[in-house]
Formats: sequence, structure tokens, C-alpha cells
Amino acid sequence: MQFLTISRRRTEQFSDEQFRALVDAEVQQACTLYGEGFLRQIWHRADVAGACLLVEAASEAEVREKLRTLPMVEAGMLDFTVVPLKPYAGFAASKIA
Repeated sequence: MQFLTISRRRTEQFSDEQFRALVDAEVQQACTLYGEGFLRQIWHRADVAGACLLVEAASEAEVREKLRTLPMVEAGMLDFTVVPLKPYAGFAASKIA
């Protein structure tokens, strides 16, 4: 099952220096999660500091467990929302024919 995660940096509680200190470790763990097949795509947000991730997992609990391995999540520096996704029904064969 796929999920969209939407995160926001807690810039009101943590300084730019604190975020910078974890960037390399965050990137390294993101690469690990990508290699495991969990992380499918990632984007930086254009509206606020944060990111959106498309991930693959069996459950929302698994998503949250894997996200906790990211250093910024582990440090409490991010707020995030997890959105379960389902296939778009408009492409079903019965709808096209």
C-alpha cells in the first residue's frame, strides 16, 4: 500500500544550525529507506520548510515506525501527516469502455 507523508520543520522550536547538524544523517537514512523499497519519491515543499514522501508499507503503523528512523523525526524536529492512498477508480476498464 502507498502512503503520502507531509512533513513540516518545527522552525519555531529549532534553529537552522540544529537542522543543518542532522542533514547528512537524514540524507543517509533516506538513502537506506530508498534501498529497502520503503521510500519511493521525495520532494521538498515549496510553501514551508519540510518534505513530502511517497512511501510503500503494509500499514500506517509501519510507516510511522520507519519514519522514526529518520534523525530529524527521532529528534522531534518535524511534524508530519500520513495519508493512505488508494488507486484512482477513474482508470478502471469499465469506466473507459
